[in-house]
Amino acid sequence: MNFLNELKNRNAVLYYFGWLYFFFGLVCVVCTQTTSTMVMGINAWIKPMKFAFSIWIFCWTIAWYLVYLDNQRRVRKYTWMVVIVMIIEQVIITWQAANGRLSHFNTSNPFYQSLFYLMGAAIATLTIWTGVMGYYFFKQKQFRAPMPYIWGIRLGIVLFVIFSFEGGLMASRLSHTVGAPDGGPGLPIINWSSEYGDLRVAHFIGIHSLQVLPLFGYYIAHTSRAVKWFAAAYSLLSVYLFVQAFRETPLF
Repeated sequence: MNFLNELKNRNAVLYYFGWLYFFFGLVCVVCTQTTSTMVMGINAWIKPMKFAFSIWIFCWTIAWYLVYLDNQRRVRKYTWMVVIVMIIEQVIITWQAANGRLSHFNTSNPFYQSLFYLMGAAIATLTIWTGVMGYYFFKQKQFRAPMPYIWGIRLGIVLFVIFSFEGGLMASRLSHTVGAPDGGPGLPIINWSSEYGDLRVAHFIGIHSLQVLPLFGYYIAHTSRAVKWFAAAYSLLSVYLFVQAFRETPLF
């Protein structure tokens, strides 16, 4: 409860918006058990569920960090951009899934293609603007927080931006599987390919540096240098998984 109260004080908009997506994710969980609509061989509601929970985590994560920036007017503008982009993403993903259709990589007709491009433009805006907020974390020199933690936030944002743009690579290929068409056998829930390379693995690990590196900086590291070395190792892991996918090798 202390965490939730503090989070609400830090950024009430993203606090409540995150709750909205958390509960919508639960609705999607129920839908996976009550509907039989399939998309690419899996229940259609799994994708909206994954995105809802991912957006919830992102909103609460970034809301927690942004309080450390001095210019809160800039933070408020960024906050509302996050809200708009995430609504666009979730509405398109959910509407397409509910009708048994792909949302990402769907170029089957001009309208669905335009929705796919709209999603791409929205996420590119979010990624670039998040990178700008990361720049302000580097530019600002004084913080009301330990510097190893701040370095975790700085480098977490850097890796988040880099591996978010990996999504653009998948979009250009109209596929996330390497070596076979999308839709083959995959791991439970996450559905990463169990037979071929899958670019979503490196994408997932890379963007969650936004949580992993600051947590390491706050709870484990004693110096900023330790955070930088950990970030370097984490980067190498993400790059390795990226290369592994292009070698058409599954995670397991």
